[in-house]
Amino acid sequence: MLLEYQKPLIPSTMSNTNKNIIRVVLMLTYIIMIGLVVYGISSIYAYLNTGADRSKMLHTEVKKIDQYLPQITWEPLDNEGRPMDSQTLKEIETDYLDAWYVKHVAYKTNTIEGIADYYTESSRKNLYNIIHLNTENNTSIEATTLSHNPKLDFFSEDGQLVVLTDYDVVEYKRIFINNNLISEVTETSDYRVTFLLEDGFWRIRHMVKLEHRPFENQITQDTLKIDIKGINYYPQTTAWDMYGDNFNANTIVKDFEIIKDANLNSIRIFVPYETFGKANVDTKKLNQVKQLLDIAKDKNLKVLITLFDFYGDYSVLDWTLTQQHAKKIVTALKDHEALLGWDMKNEPNLDFESRGESLVTAWLDKMIDLVKSIDSNHPVTIGWSNIESCEILKKKLDFISFHYYENLDDLSEAYTNLKSKIKDKPITITEFGMSSYNGFWKPFGPSENDQAEYHKTIQSTFAEQNIPFMSWTLYDFPKIPKEVVGRLPWRKNAQKHFGFIDEKGIKKPSFEYISSKK
Repeated sequence: MLLEYQKPLIPSTMSNTNKNIIRVVLMLTYIIMIGLVVYGISSIYAYLNTGADRSKMLHTEVKKIDQYLPQITWEPLDNEGRPMDSQTLKEIETDYLDAWYVKHVAYKTNTIEGIADYYTESSRKNLYNIIHLNTENNTSIEATTLSHNPKLDFFSEDGQLVVLTDYDVVEYKRIFINNNLISEVTETSDYRVTFLLEDGFWRIRHMVKLEHRPFENQITQDTLKIDIKGINYYPQTTAWDMYGDNFNANTIVKDFEIIKDANLNSIRIFVPYETFGKANVDTKKLNQVKQLLDIAKDKNLKVLITLFDFYGDYSVLDWTLTQQHAKKIVTALKDHEALLGWDMKNEPNLDFESRGESLVTAWLDKMIDLVKSIDSNHPVTIGWSNIESCEILKKKLDFISFHYYENLDDLSEAYTNLKSKIKDKPITITEFGMSSYNGFWKPFGPSENDQAEYHKTIQSTFAEQNIPFMSWTLYDFPKIPKEVVGRLPWRKNAQKHFGFIDEKGIKKPSFEYISSKK
C-alpha cells in the first residue's frame, strides 16, 4: 500500500488571532501617539498662559528674600479712588521692592536682565540709557535702600493704576570707575511712583524724586549712666556656642552669682550672626537671650549686647539682611530692664584691610541709625580692637569702647590722650586680659602669678583714671573654635587660659584682682 504525504492543516482560527493581535497593537500605538501629541500641545498652551516665575527672572540665581529685605512701613490707607485690599497692597509692595532690587543688580553688573519685568516700556528706556552710558565709561554702582515709608495716594476704579509717595528712602551708593572706588553717597529722598498692572505684575511707569520733607521724629539719646565694672561672658564648656541645645540656664545662674559676688556689675555677651539665622532670627535662641537677661536682672547685673559676631561680608546688597537681623533683636530686647546698651560689632576695624575701611564704616554708620531709630533709651557703641580707631564715628556713638592688649606702661598716657580728643563721651575698655599659658607651645609664657600681677597693675590704673572696664574673661576654656583664632596650636592654647577660673573650677591668683574694691 502506498502512503500518500499530507500537509498539516493550519486552523483558520489561528490566522484570525494573529491578525487581531496586530490590529490591537496598531490601535494602541495610534492612541499613545495621539495622547502624546495632545499632552505636548496642552503643555505648551499651559506654559504660554502661565505668569513668569519671579525667582527665575532675577538672574542672580538667589531668591530675593535671601538678598534684599529693606524696612518698609506703610502709612495708614486713606487713598483716593478704589479701596485697597491687603492682598493687592502686598503684591504692590513685593513688586515695588523687587523693582528696586533688580535696578541695583543692573547698575552693579551693567546688564538689563529683569528690567523689563518690573518697569514699563516707557520707564525702562531711561534705565537702559544709564546702563549703556555706565558701560561705555566702565562705571558701576553698588547700591541699596535701607528703608521705605510709602503712602498710597491713588488706586484707580478699574484696579489697573496705583500712585504712591515713598518718604524717607535711605539710599547708599558706591560708585566705581575702572573698578576703583571714587565716591560714596548717602541720600534720604522722597519718591512719587506710578504703577500699571500688566500681565499680572505691578510695573513702575514713573518714578520721580521729590523735594525731601524733613524727618519729623528726631531721636534723642541718653548717655551712659552706669559706672561699668564688668566682664565678657561665655559659659566654660560652651564658649562661642552657648545658645541652642547647649543653653543651660542653671549654669548661667551660678556664673552670674560668681560675677556679682566678685564686685562686678555688668557683662558683655555676643550674638553670632550666622548661627542666629541672619535675617531670619532663630526665635528659640532669641528667647534664650531673654532668659539670660532675666537672670541678669535677678542678680542685679546689666548686659551689653554685641549684635554681630562672626560677620564680615559688608557687601552693599547684604545690608538689608543685616538690618533685619538687628531690627528683630533690638525690637525684642529693647525694653528689658537688664539691658545696658548695644555694641554694633565686635572689632570691625579688623576687617578694614580685607573689606575696605570706607565700606565697613559706612555699614556701621547705617547700623547705628537703625538701632537708634528702634531704641532711643539705650546707648550704642562699637567694640574697636584698638585705641587708634576710637575717633571713627565718635559723633554718632553714645560712648566709646575699645580693647586693650598692649603694654600696660602705655595705657595711662594713651587713655588720657584719647580723653583730650573725645571730651564729651564716656570711654570704656571692653576687653583686656593676659593669658597664663606657658605649656609646650609657649614654654616661656606668663605664669598664673604673672597674670595676677597684670590684673593688679591694670586695676590700679583703672582706679587712678576712673576707667570703666570689662575684662576677658571669667573662665579658662577647654576648647577654642578655629573661627576665633585659627588653627595654630600656640594661638589656640594661649586663648584657652585668659580666665580668672581654671578648667577645674579653681580660682586663679588673678581672681583677687577681677575688680577694683571701691
